[in-house]
Amino acid sequence: MEQITLSYPATRTLYGRALAGVVGSGDMEALFVADQGERLEVSITTSIVNFEARWRALFDRLSTLTELPAGQLTIHDFGATPGVARIRIEQVFEEAANA
Repeated sequence: MEQITLSYPATRTLYGRALAGVVGSGDMEALFVADQGERLEVSITTSIVNFEARWRALFDRLSTLTELPAGQLTIHDFGATPGVARIRIEQVFEEAANA
């Protein structure tokens, strides 16, 4: 297992918490807890070694396409494709926005 930590400037504020995906499903789960800070702190546990560049590229792209919320995002990845990873991340932010 590999641990990856990323940090991005937050451009919006949410107030909820949310969970998207299921670890046992064979891809990934994302847990988000909003806070009033100025950064999105991302903690990733992945079963795939040497995937930090992939995760960094995904969040770099997300940060240019959408407003990232302030808070803590915890990801448990078990081999999700980049498309599934992006869907889970967008789902968890949407759910937190509606909490």
